Amino acid sequence: MSSAEVRRYDQPDELARGVAAGFLDLVADLQAAGKVPQIALTGGTIAEAIHRSIADGAAASGVDWGAVDFWWGDERFVPAGSPDRNAGQARAAFLDVVGATRVHEMPASDAGMSIDDAAASYGRELRDSPGDDFDLVMLGMGPDGHVASLFPGRTEGDSPEIAIPVLDSPKPPPERLSLTFEALNRAQRVWFVVSGPEKADAAARAIDGDQSLPAARVHGKTETIWHLA
Repeated sequence: MSSAEVRRYDQPDELARGVAAGFLDLVADLQAAGKVPQIALTGGTIAEAIHRSIADGAAASGVDWGAVDFWWGDERFVPAGSPDRNAGQARAAFLDVVGATRVHEMPASDAGMSIDDAAASYGRELRDSPGDDFDLVMLGMGPDGHVASLFPGRTEGDSPEIAIPVLDSPKPPPERLSLTFEALNRAQRVWFVVSGPEKADAAARAIDGDQSLPAARVHGKTETIWHLA
């Protein structure tokens, strides 16, 4: 487990540019070392800003976007065309813009399988791929300290499985898919991306190690960075 580093930014747009620059450098370095980078993306407002900044710098980065595997830490179990899907946002802001082709979306609710089967399917896909050991997991955090779709006071995330169904989520929509703590903690690097004063208290508590907050329970094997604005 790595000790956490904290990077503070004055404004969310500074955070987005800083994280995007670091992301592009990391992916380029991994490819230069002969790897196919395995990246887990997150959703949310700050993630969308980061994705747009990555797309803005993509052409000059030297990254081969057809040789990067993209995954998600969680997803809303809604129809494929729903604007609530993290994957749709990431595709529009970033992935389709740069021509990414190795994009592993979590199943949608209209994919013809139950939410339990959808979680099991994504777990198998990860288990059978290099993505099972992520090079980077990016995570937002809610004001309650939740990450992915792992919420305080709940036990789903302690499952030994890779991906789980989340029912009756305290944050809508109520049905979601999420990676577990075990799966998230297989990452070499974890970058938290958190903006807004309403999240400051939870971020401080998580960084201090308050185990009642899911965010405090996720760490990269070699690097954990909190990007805060």
